[in-house]
Amino acid sequence: MSVPLPHVPGVTHRFVTVRGVRLHLAEAGPEHAEPVLLLHGFPQHWYAWRHVIPLLARDYRLIALDLRGFGWSDAPRHGYSGISFSDDVVAVLDELGLDHVRLIGHDWGGWIGFFTAIRHPHRVSHLISVNMTHLWPPFTRLVPNLWRMWHTALMEWPPIGRFVIRRTSFTRVLLRHWAADGRFWDHDELDVFTEVAREPARARAGEQLHAAYVWREIIAHAFGGRFRAARLTVPTLILGGERDVVIPPGVLGGGERNAEEMRFVVVPGCGHLMPDERPDVIASEAAAFFAEPVRPPVSAAS
Repeated sequence: MSVPLPHVPGVTHRFVTVRGVRLHLAEAGPEHAEPVLLLHGFPQHWYAWRHVIPLLARDYRLIALDLRGFGWSDAPRHGYSGISFSDDVVAVLDELGLDHVRLIGHDWGGWIGFFTAIRHPHRVSHLISVNMTHLWPPFTRLVPNLWRMWHTALMEWPPIGRFVIRRTSFTRVLLRHWAADGRFWDHDELDVFTEVAREPARARAGEQLHAAYVWREIIAHAFGGRFRAARLTVPTLILGGERDVVIPPGVLGGGERNAEEMRFVVVPGCGHLMPDERPDVIASEAAAFFAEPVRPPVSAAS
């Protein structure tokens, strides 16, 4: 990786190898505090949590994982489905010796959080999904909003997707467009995300992620796939942005019949990049949610 790791006060870095892939972890907070796993979305990496980390690090052990193919983790040629990412997450928990974690996932990281909580409910005590809906969006709400995924059409077709990510400013445009007000971005912070994404192997990973998302996640799962009858037993909080142009508030509901406890909070004036735009809301909602009693895990196999 030619791009140096950005500095965030109090954050340390290490690597673990699981399932044959070397993954990068950014960590902060007391080692013996309750662990919180942070999962980023596209086209970002652990640095997406730079503003959230200082707000939670006093009370929790924070572990920000770079998903395979992103940030400073290895970028193999395969393994970019939600199931594979979820398997990586569980393998990392095993490697760290963690029985369970509280999990906060943004965008794609939220989607992976749902997979992990359903398949391994005993490993996730609380789930917070940020700017991402659950696995059971009602057909009547989902279809009218599919056009919001227009950007995937430019990145899901090999080798066009990797060319778009590497050779154009598309990811920079997306990050500006997804914020409620793109002017909040610092130029150097944008570079940290866009330059890493342009690395050849990571551009290919971005392409494969979007192909898997469209053909395996949206079509296979949302329209009657393997988790259609699954039940989510992990307490879940979904945080949405009022001005989210990708996952609008209208598609966040409708999953209550598949979940034992699911609640929603819509943040006024916020777009699709809540960890960047409103880290204070994530921190305050997480602290309150995590303070609630942990119930015994229940198997939720479909």
